[in-house]
Amino acid sequence: MRELRIRVLVGVFAVAAILSWAGARLWNSIGTLPSVPLAAPIVLALIAVVLLSTALSLRARLRAQRERRPGAKGVDPLMAARAVVFGQASALVAALVAGMYGGTGVFLLELLDIPARRDQSLYAGFSLLAGVGVIAAALFLERVCKLPEDDDQNPTGVEPAA
Repeated sequence: MRELRIRVLVGVFAVAAILSWAGARLWNSIGTLPSVPLAAPIVLALIAVVLLSTALSLRARLRAQRERRPGAKGVDPLMAARAVVFGQASALVAALVAGMYGGTGVFLLELLDIPARRDQSLYAGFSLLAGVGVIAAALFLERVCKLPEDDDQNPTGVEPAA
């Protein structure tokens, strides 16, 4: 399984933010920009909590297994792989959603004199922060589930010439 690259997440975030900012400007010039939902930061924060609790649980179980504690419950490799895939998918979606709300929030900064738009800019800012929290929790989960590399293996996968 390949590690999730931060460059990919930053790229997804940047593209989503630029497109969202441009779309918000266009939509607002044509009509009324849809509101930013209050549930967006709450849902993202819940996903971050689930990812963080999964990572902490797996880390404790792996530590107990490494220290050979009696009664230590092992970690099924397939479950760990599923957790990593869930974390990677969550990080990619969170980068997209955080970029979307970040771009919308930047546009809404121009409209802070309107109370409803001020609230929406706050929701967009909290969504951005919660999205960053999801990404951080997903990267932590991926780090927890990473297998230690063998010292005698070549990490490039290419056999040295004899």
